[in-house]
Amino acid sequence: MMSESGRLVITLTLLTSFLVCVNAHFNYKEALTKSIIFLEAQRSGKLPPHPRPPWRGDSALDDGKLVGVDLVGGYYDAGDNVKYGFPMAFTVTTLAWAAIFYKAELTSAGEMRNVLDSIKWGTDYFLKASTDRNRLFVQVGDPVSDHECWMRPENMKSSRKVLEINQNCPGTEIAAETAAALSASSIVFRDVDPAYSRNLLYSAKKLFQFANEHRGTYDGECPFYCSYSGYHDELLWGATWLYIATRRPMYLKFIQDESTTAIVSEFSWDLKFAGAQVLLSQLYWEGQKEFQTFKQQADGYICNVLPESPYHQAFITPGGLVHFRDGANAQYVTSTAFLFSVYSDLLERHHMQVTCGDKHFTSVQLMNFAKRQMDYLLGDNPLKRSMMVGFGNNPPLQAHHRGASVPVMAPTEDVNCGMSFVYWYNVDKPNPNELTGAILGGPDKADRFIDSRVNSSYTEPCTYVNSAAVGVLAKLAS
Repeated sequence: MMSESGRLVITLTLLTSFLVCVNAHFNYKEALTKSIIFLEAQRSGKLPPHPRPPWRGDSALDDGKLVGVDLVGGYYDAGDNVKYGFPMAFTVTTLAWAAIFYKAELTSAGEMRNVLDSIKWGTDYFLKASTDRNRLFVQVGDPVSDHECWMRPENMKSSRKVLEINQNCPGTEIAAETAAALSASSIVFRDVDPAYSRNLLYSAKKLFQFANEHRGTYDGECPFYCSYSGYHDELLWGATWLYIATRRPMYLKFIQDESTTAIVSEFSWDLKFAGAQVLLSQLYWEGQKEFQTFKQQADGYICNVLPESPYHQAFITPGGLVHFRDGANAQYVTSTAFLFSVYSDLLERHHMQVTCGDKHFTSVQLMNFAKRQMDYLLGDNPLKRSMMVGFGNNPPLQAHHRGASVPVMAPTEDVNCGMSFVYWYNVDKPNPNELTGAILGGPDKADRFIDSRVNSSYTEPCTYVNSAAVGVLAKLAS
């Protein structure tokens, strides 16, 4: 007969195998690595040798020359060749937050160096764009002329006009978001490169002062990046990151006495209240009880989103995906998953739960919801297909993306813009260049997905979709 110890060993072995099987439903480490590679595919400027997307090359090397400023670098936001400062800053802020909160997980996965490089690619650009006080360059490229030509950035001939905000033409949202990006990144680089960290923080302080003293909404990035939520969320978000980075009373006073806040259901490049509330909840649990209101509002955000909550507001598709808007809805999926992942860890760390009416939700339940959202994008959905290029089962092949869909050619080759759509846009065949790791716009509210380049609401990627995915993928990979 088998001994009791023998039975115990077999039982534990089977249990361990079961847990490994459950956790290995997807290779989250692979998804994490590839999600960062996509950000590298979005780089503008002079690329380092041997870029991981091998089909990318140098581009837009004269950016800023029209106004006598070096604005080379930064990121293209999506499938076009325009550099928009507002979403670029949110991309960097969320990536920096992931690097801070999930430092151990990213280090264990071997991706921290790549994340640091991705952050610095953005912050180097922001430093160049904000050298003068009360002035920030916020866009390079003309979306009208850009959309008239389907061309990879290495060969583009479209206008590289430059837009700026200043004290006569303010843009509080963009200035405050850029301040958030720089202050969050200063924390990331504090131990890695102290001098660079101090430079980032100095610029962040200048930009927040500009944002606060010269208030106004800038509509120059409309209709693509209009601020529908106003600028109060960015001011709270920027002040919160500056307070975390400096612990200076002036930012605490702003948060307590001057900021506006609200319970929301969304966290995105346009609406930051929930992000700031989660950050301030961490400080509340670490002893700063003056942030109790923000902790209660963070709980309210969770209650608004969780399907089992009696206060649930967010729409959930039949397949289980949170859905806010058609057109790059994946951005709301990854940002929701990221906040739920962070808040779950905070609840676990401080032995807390979220109360929504007569229901109580544990850290495990929050993390399960975050995992379900990411798993849907990675292939656990009614279509049984991945929404990440180059990953999983039946991944998309026709990302709405100029660089991926236009074959590599000599940088000097001239292309007819009118024919570019005939050759590379209106063709029903896979992209010649794999846009590895790009999480595309994703399904509609009925879980339908069309892998077609011309259907941009389904197939266009965005940097801020992937930046919000990095942290939660690192957590899942661990």
